[in-house]
Amino acid sequence: MAVRVAVLDDYQNVAREFGGWDRLGHRVEVTVFTDHVDDVEVLVRRLADAEVVVAMRERTAFPAAVLDRLPRLRLLVTTGMSNVAIDLSAATRRGVVVTGTRGVATGTAELTWGLILALVRRIPTESQRVRDGGWQSTVGGDLAGHTLGVVGLGRMGAQVAAVGRAFGMRVVAWSENLRAEHAAELGVQAVSKEELLTGSDIVTVHLQLGDRTRGLLGEAELRSMRRDAYLVNTSRGPIIDEAALLTALHEGWIAGAGLDVFDVEPLPVDHPLRTAPNTVLTPHLGYVTRETYRVFFGDAVEDIEAFLAGQPVRVL
Repeated sequence: MAVRVAVLDDYQNVAREFGGWDRLGHRVEVTVFTDHVDDVEVLVRRLADAEVVVAMRERTAFPAAVLDRLPRLRLLVTTGMSNVAIDLSAATRRGVVVTGTRGVATGTAELTWGLILALVRRIPTESQRVRDGGWQSTVGGDLAGHTLGVVGLGRMGAQVAAVGRAFGMRVVAWSENLRAEHAAELGVQAVSKEELLTGSDIVTVHLQLGDRTRGLLGEAELRSMRRDAYLVNTSRGPIIDEAALLTALHEGWIAGAGLDVFDVEPLPVDHPLRTAPNTVLTPHLGYVTRETYRVFFGDAVEDIEAFLAGQPVRVL
């Protein structure tokens, strides 16, 4: 009998295109779900017969309360090599093997610059203006000679900083454990958080979400930014206090925000950010690229094949 595989949250319905599933042949029966389910009861019913689940990053959570209600589940594959939405201890207790995949490290940094350019040069506004029959209506800003503030100078932040330097920007950075020597090696000046927020024309966030970073940029921090500065977040929504950000946008504490991540995803249809002024919003597209998906789903198929052969790989 074929092993039943469920692929979750495949919004564009492309998992079959990128995965190379044919190599598994008749050994598996694959069902792809293109919508996201928040309701635990609906999710449990949907996965009741699944022996293998492929989860896209942290889109669907697998706490103990879910895993304990999936007695047929044997293998849980997550794209990427970490997923805070999976309770690994509960999976181990249930005898569920959890495996990961490799990834591509450039997509999010590239999207960050797409958001920055869209904000500074008012690209969405001017594009719509042309489509509506009009012509120039705004005066864009500049990057060269201005200051880019990078919050978090890890792998992603370093890529963003390098592009900023290529644009002729002065680049400053802050994170809790950033060493000035490391920043200098990247051509970046390490500063305090306060200096970064008050002195940057663009502030871009590249931190992992955790207890220390949740709500890191709240009302006081947003008020300290310049009124002509832009804020960009392609990391995780809760790093910025959402209520404070909405107030900042409506009251003009900052010039605008480019957001690829949100507290709740997908963003609810009636969410106030959808109508907030001076924003460019994208639906968590950072890692959603063709090369990344080739690796994600290709490795997921490899994980399943190895598991069926009794030799699981990339076990978390």
